[in-house]
Amino acid sequence: MNTTSQIKKIGVLTSGGDSPGMNAAIRAVVRTGTELNLSVYGIRRGYQGMVNGEIEPLETSSVANILQRGGTILKAGRCLEFLNAPTRAKAVEEIKKHDIDGIVCIGGDGSFRGALDLWKEHQLPIVGVPGTIDNDIAGTDLTIGFDTAINTALEAIDRIRDTAASHNRLFIVEVMGRDSGFIATAVGLAGGAEEIFIPENPVSVDQAIQRIQRGMARGKTSSILIAAEGRKPGRAYDLAESIRKKSGFEAKVCVLGHVQRGGSPTAVDRILASRLGSASVHALCQGLSGIMVGQQNNQVVYEPLVDCLSKKKQIGQNLLDLTNTLAK
Repeated sequence: MNTTSQIKKIGVLTSGGDSPGMNAAIRAVVRTGTELNLSVYGIRRGYQGMVNGEIEPLETSSVANILQRGGTILKAGRCLEFLNAPTRAKAVEEIKKHDIDGIVCIGGDGSFRGALDLWKEHQLPIVGVPGTIDNDIAGTDLTIGFDTAINTALEAIDRIRDTAASHNRLFIVEVMGRDSGFIATAVGLAGGAEEIFIPENPVSVDQAIQRIQRGMARGKTSSILIAAEGRKPGRAYDLAESIRKKSGFEAKVCVLGHVQRGGSPTAVDRILASRLGSASVHALCQGLSGIMVGQQNNQVVYEPLVDCLSKKKQIGQNLLDLTNTLAK
């Protein structure tokens, strides 16, 4: 952690993929900043908007009636140009034109890498707020949007379970999670899945077939398998084909896709976003920078961004073991 000068004007941006609860975090930043007599500016379209100077003042009324809305009123996106140092320098020039003293960056690991570069290269005071449905950021128990995403996926899986049971079918449901299986593990456990395919705990097709066959031997007529999308969205179709070739079982595939990102945030995400958004402003005012505000054991914590990016967040083996036990 590092100290910075006094903060009078702050900017807030949402970057990367959107997640339910980002608006609640923006609202908390603006209203906490206003309470502390700070001027707050919204940076539209993430880092691309920072580079282009798409910066506008935000008032208390600017964030009225957004707590319950999904997505982000500031828009979000990925800016590949931001990987280049000259582009980051241009972004800092735009920030200085508005006399902004510190930045709140709401996003995931890619957004945090950009934030860390801004701090290291230009000493721009910046604090990260973890906003991603993947829940794959080290240093916080939950990320904003994760709870909503798993509840959205779970609702779909419950409906699919009804159809699977009615027609004695095998379903493979693909959920989001490019590099992590947090969503798949949570919905697999809560949805009573027979098997979960995630990058952190590889399961072979043969193992999945054996589990299905054991269930059938005791009278089970339907099964649901959960698969994290991985680097190749649509991998559930490959799994279905492999299962068909090896066992003759015909598996129906349902890819949930981006529906998991949308919708009104749950109470859990609204509260988390409100706490972390407010804490990020207080962190800047306390002279902290190059950090992320997170939640551990229901307490707000400050973690260095470099640690959040260098450490791999682990899925609890106890959850995987419990899923296997209950799926028997």
